Amino acid sequence: MKVRENITANLPLAGICAKTNYHWYVVATVCIGAFMAALDGSIITVALPTITRQFHVTLSATAWVALAYLLTLTALLTVFGRIADLVGRRPLYTMGFGIFIVGSALCGAAQSLPFLIGARVLQAVGAVMLQANSVAIITAAVPSSVRGKAIGIQGSALAVGLSLGPAIGGLLISAFGWRSIFYVNVPVGLIGTTLAALILPLDQEKDQATRGVSFDYLGSLLLAVSIVSVILGLNQGNEKGFGSPYILSLFACGVLSSALFIWQEKRHRAPLVDLSLFKIPTLTWGNVSGSLSYALMYGVLYIIPFYFEEVRKNPSSLSGLLTTPLPIGMMLLAPMAGRIADRLGSRIPTVAGMTLATLGGLSLLLLSSTEPLVWIIIALLIIGMGMGVFTPPNNSSVMGSSPRNRLGVTSGLLNMSRSLGQSFGIAFAFALYQGVVLAEGYSPLSAPARILLPGFHIAFAGVTVLGLMAALISMFRGKVQPLADADREHTIEL
Repeated sequence: MKVRENITANLPLAGICAKTNYHWYVVATVCIGAFMAALDGSIITVALPTITRQFHVTLSATAWVALAYLLTLTALLTVFGRIADLVGRRPLYTMGFGIFIVGSALCGAAQSLPFLIGARVLQAVGAVMLQANSVAIITAAVPSSVRGKAIGIQGSALAVGLSLGPAIGGLLISAFGWRSIFYVNVPVGLIGTTLAALILPLDQEKDQATRGVSFDYLGSLLLAVSIVSVILGLNQGNEKGFGSPYILSLFACGVLSSALFIWQEKRHRAPLVDLSLFKIPTLTWGNVSGSLSYALMYGVLYIIPFYFEEVRKNPSSLSGLLTTPLPIGMMLLAPMAGRIADRLGSRIPTVAGMTLATLGGLSLLLLSSTEPLVWIIIALLIIGMGMGVFTPPNNSSVMGSSPRNRLGVTSGLLNMSRSLGQSFGIAFAFALYQGVVLAEGYSPLSAPARILLPGFHIAFAGVTVLGLMAALISMFRGKVQPLADADREHTIEL
């Protein structure tokens, strides 16, 4: 009680902060940031075909509107997770809202693709300050007995943003043009900024051990280079040739940078990524399976609008609506999955969830140009339901296995693995899709349906294999204790 008074006494809304259910106000505030980031992540999916035609660029170039955002998230999540442990999560989270608003406004004003991509990078810097702290703020503020439920609610906010994104995006594009999908973030962001400044608690558990130690700038650079090199190689492989010296050098750069990153983290006094955390099996395999699950989800989420618009010839408004079953399925089951995990542990729901998502991915292999839309909707719904069952228990088990003074770093790792999976899933799916179409001598934006369909089938098959791998990892990663009992401090040997 004394600690609670210390962290809330100086807040503007001290009356709310004194309530016994104050932690739910914190959860609600964090959910606004989660909603906004998720909305922006999915609203862009239905805009990519329109942006490609608007700027008269290739599909691989347009993909960077999504990839620049996700790669920035991936490269900086652990950076800001580490900074949050040192300087506090509340100020970083509040500042993130402001940067995100500015980036969104600049995206809407973009007059060229390079400017748009640059504005997306700025937007992502704001988003990373939100995402690197969200689960850590919840974990620190919420009692362990309801932690799974709280993270499930945050997962629902993500799912609501994901679900509304394609529908809102399609309607906005049809009515006001593609720029409006970025301007819609501004009012939501202003609300979030205000509430974060008024409600979020002051930080108590900062990492004092590494104060005064220089920040791991070299590690940050090596991590960014390794991630960008691999994704860039996947993105441009079809155009340049996967056997070309340029692409091979990118992959080699990625491997070398990864090796140097591991070396740097082992020698630095305050590493960007505490490699000793990976001695915790639940944390390690939870991050791996989470990354693979989001590769499946985002590979499907970003490719399916091209199927609707290029094969079915649906307008953007309808394409957006048809994409929503996937995130809606996630939204429906995420809260229930969190409660189940609080009672039973994470293994059963994570295995069941990824098995369900994999079955949904397999059903997309039956797509044709005349397939009844109801079957496509069911397939997307199944994938979303599987993700909803899998994600909250997986996230909660990872966070529950972390030492409390490493919550920011662990949250950053969790979010980085998700963004890495998202980036890889998009690049992988686009590479498979374009590879099949280009091999037939056609452009993805002008090829007939008979050429496009095999490309979609191969892309969906590829990301479904990743989902199957996530299910197998969840099954064999070992017994995981019930999460409500997992709120203990782990001793990690360095």
